[in-house]
Amino acid sequence: MAWVAPKTDTFAPNPTIGSATLDQSVERTFLTRVYTFMALGLGITGIVALAVASSPAALSFIFGGRWVLLGLIFAELALVMAFAPVAARTNATVAAVMLLAYSVLNGLTMASIFLVYTRASIGGTFLVTGATFGALAAYGTATKRDLSTVGSFAMMGLFGLVIASVVNLFLRSPMLYWLTTFAGVLVFTGLAVYDAAKLKALAAVAADQGRDTGTKLALQGALTLYLDFINLFLILLRIFGGRRRD
Repeated sequence: MAWVAPKTDTFAPNPTIGSATLDQSVERTFLTRVYTFMALGLGITGIVALAVASSPAALSFIFGGRWVLLGLIFAELALVMAFAPVAARTNATVAAVMLLAYSVLNGLTMASIFLVYTRASIGGTFLVTGATFGALAAYGTATKRDLSTVGSFAMMGLFGLVIASVVNLFLRSPMLYWLTTFAGVLVFTGLAVYDAAKLKALAAVAADQGRDTGTKLALQGALTLYLDFINLFLILLRIFGGRRRD
């Protein structure tokens, strides 16, 4: 897999970590909503990907030519980029539909991993990613440290990773492939910790708003963590994934 899922900072507004405090029960409720939405998105993506991978007709339609796949990828990118501004102008229902739509689109494109890797290795890597992401998110939520520097370095690393990946589409260098793979592990572990930490400040913002705005902020947080998880999964799959022999 030479590509990563579109990743932008979907938080809006962009809170400063540690800039606000709130009751622990309110924060816990907000975080529960974020991770529930994230889990729902991941579940939909997994179901759609597995359904497409089990259908020769669907696989042929999506991956038989370049235009359908490119259209899906551009639609994913457009949804991610439009999420925050659209959510700010509409209600939580529209934001939820956008998250679900993105989860479905990503499931359609991620069906490609079943063409490359065995299902056993995909499942095993998903469990590894889940355990790793859970530990990173727990640290980001619990730490009192200012992680702004971590976030800045991770975002710069992400830009470099995207550029290197695009360049390697033409060079097809195995060395650059593995360099971007291991760099990607560092980038997305850093982003997972940083984005999880930002949720605390986002929860404080949500507590001062109405229920609809609070739900939209929870959906934005869920999309950000969803992207971190998916990209970390794809990177780890390069390392641990067992390739199909048929």
